[in-house]
Amino acid sequence: MNKIISREELAPNIKKLILEAPFVADKVQPGQFVVIVVDEKGERIPLTVVDKDKKQGTITLIFQEVGKTTCRLGQLKATEEIHSLLGPLGKATEIKRVGKVITVGGGVGIAEVYPVTHAFKEAGNKVTSIIGVRNKDLLFLEQELRKVSDELLVATDDGSYGHRGNVCDVLKEIFPFAKADLVYAVGPVVMMQAICELTRPSGTKTLVSLNPIMVDATGMCASCRVSIKGEMKFGCVDGPEFDAHEVDFDQLAKRLKLFSKQEKKAMECCKDR
Repeated sequence: MNKIISREELAPNIKKLILEAPFVADKVQPGQFVVIVVDEKGERIPLTVVDKDKKQGTITLIFQEVGKTTCRLGQLKATEEIHSLLGPLGKATEIKRVGKVITVGGGVGIAEVYPVTHAFKEAGNKVTSIIGVRNKDLLFLEQELRKVSDELLVATDDGSYGHRGNVCDVLKEIFPFAKADLVYAVGPVVMMQAICELTRPSGTKTLVSLNPIMVDATGMCASCRVSIKGEMKFGCVDGPEFDAHEVDFDQLAKRLKLFSKQEKKAMECCKDR
């Protein structure tokens, strides 16, 4: 059992939990994730570790309530416990000094891009961060990202804050002048695919953190398989990060919809209770 130390709502349907997890806090690196099971009969879901505190033995998770399990997780309060937690999992981000880095986070991907942005800045890189949400009310981690970025650009679809448009619009404006050595993006599949096509002509190294369906998250079930340069890879053990220019995004998008009917039914049953 892992006790919840604190719970906070950062934006509508976006929650932040600080959990007791001393082993994970001691070992986890930027880019890695954990798999949690909320209760005894719950499913396994992967969540990126946003932050850690080795002294306190805690980790920070930020997630959006989009399905039955994340909604159940969002209902838990401080001092309550989740059934189990496995991690750290996945390959850590290769953090080194490369020069100019642009990190891009869309929606809840903002949470996932934060630890990587922080790490690249600490490694001596010049970091520009771009984050985007539908409207100002959904924005979170803005001040935290400002502290670990040389420049932070914010986009909102409706223009209620920052640049009007999405993160791809902002990247398109600055990319010819930024001369980036690395672009790192996390967000919806359509966003990551669009960024990939923006950077492909220049050959700029572009990494994306993928979110395929996972079950065991140890490479045994093959649920999280993705096509990388025509070869099958597992998101849990080979990723979650991959070269964006080698990802079959269309296949990834189709696989993410495999259980949409079941997910919808589970949510309806949850609401009826």
